Amino acid sequence: MSDIRVTVNGRARSCDGAGPHTRLLDWLRGEGLTGAKEGCAEGECGACAVLVARPDGEGRSRWTAVNACLPPAVAFDGQEVVTAEGLGTAPGACAPAALHPVQQEMAVRGGSQCGYCTPGFVCSMAAEYYRPEREASGPADEVQTGTEVTGEEHAADHECGPNGFDLHALSGNLCRCTGYRPIRDAAYALGTPADADPLLQRQERPAPPAPPTRVEAGGARFIRPGSLEELFELLERAPEALLVAGSTDAGVGVNIHHARPPLTLAVDGLEQLRTLEVRQDGIEIGAALSLSEVERGLAGRVPLLDQLFPQFASRLIRNAATVGGNLGTGSPIGDSAPALLALGASVVLASAGGEREVPLDEYFTGYRRSVRRPGEIIRAVRIPLPLARHTAFHKIAKRRFDDISSVAVGIAVQVDDGTVSSVRIGLGGVAATPIRAHGAERILSGAPWHRDTVVAAAAALAGEGTPIDDHRASARYRSAMLEQALLKFWAQNAPAADLEVSR
Repeated sequence: MSDIRVTVNGRARSCDGAGPHTRLLDWLRGEGLTGAKEGCAEGECGACAVLVARPDGEGRSRWTAVNACLPPAVAFDGQEVVTAEGLGTAPGACAPAALHPVQQEMAVRGGSQCGYCTPGFVCSMAAEYYRPEREASGPADEVQTGTEVTGEEHAADHECGPNGFDLHALSGNLCRCTGYRPIRDAAYALGTPADADPLLQRQERPAPPAPPTRVEAGGARFIRPGSLEELFELLERAPEALLVAGSTDAGVGVNIHHARPPLTLAVDGLEQLRTLEVRQDGIEIGAALSLSEVERGLAGRVPLLDQLFPQFASRLIRNAATVGGNLGTGSPIGDSAPALLALGASVVLASAGGEREVPLDEYFTGYRRSVRRPGEIIRAVRIPLPLARHTAFHKIAKRRFDDISSVAVGIAVQVDDGTVSSVRIGLGGVAATPIRAHGAERILSGAPWHRDTVVAAAAALAGEGTPIDDHRASARYRSAMLEQALLKFWAQNAPAADLEVSR
């Protein structure tokens, strides 16, 4: 076992005794840092949130909020973590304890009752407080004093405060007793960090790299290889090894299903899997980039993905989850697959023998099965350019955010001179795998872009796949939602004259 050390609240701590399946949350609490709590153990409630220093461009870092209940502690070898206890300052010989501005606003505005969820909220709010892109849009005195924000004042952007605070930063934090209004008031009252703020200053330095790591205990191993070549060598000897980056799926398996894989290989530190390239003919997204990193890197270049990102779990999950991981699980309800199918994406599979590119609509072969061979990994996802002009992502779930899809639909349509020149529709939640809606596509392709065509295609779309009845939705409901998704798409993208006639 290598010497595993994690810097927590500015102090380097040894991880001796933490095994491959010891969660970061359990290790922190064992160190006496009991602010982070376990609520759901699935990454849905945010009671366990902490801050981690992540890379943010050349020579900079970014405080990023993640769930501590999902990843193993040893995955943070060499990293810097800040818990709720590390935000304020402890009492010293010459000075009393001081609350962090986020903690102060939560306290004075009644943002906490029982307090169980509060440390997690505070960490997510702190990540947004230090977000470099956050800019105040309201009067300075309103930002500083936290004047109550009404819906009328922010009708155009009702989820962003006058201080630039994006409430989606709290989409993964749930509170049962306080009520969200005082929490929102606390968020909207925050000013900008002081220049002397040590956590702000820390962002001006690079984040520590993820070092090669080896841990063995209790018959299980955790290895972060130092190179792609080493990863392939390990996979050759143990092709059944579990590959992880953010552990947002694997952590649920450990917590809920009591999975204990004998070998876990972490790929989050491999630079070949962390690329983002925009070329004339396409975009390549590294499989180990977090969804939040992809969102920032694309900067609005792919409107369909811009619709996907806010609906993909929560900010806490997107800060750790990866496109490669979401596709690698082979889940029929993974949100990225329908969107990427609509975009005509392909996956780049790499092994010791080289690389091959597989269209995404040929990648899935069955429930949680794919064409990926033993020893292969997903290195990247490629999206061809140019993009279709009209795109949309529709997710139907019991909650608007932070929920699993009942049905997901990605649509991309190109219309030239009133005729559909290309169309791709990706579906999730209606079959054993994510699928293309070939029947509806055939009706639309080459046909006039008008209501009669769309109504016929929507009826065909309702019959796509093999939806089932389960606790999330009935098969009949899923089919109805497919039909309505395309009709809604028409209403949003129809030519103005045709839309008036249809009314």
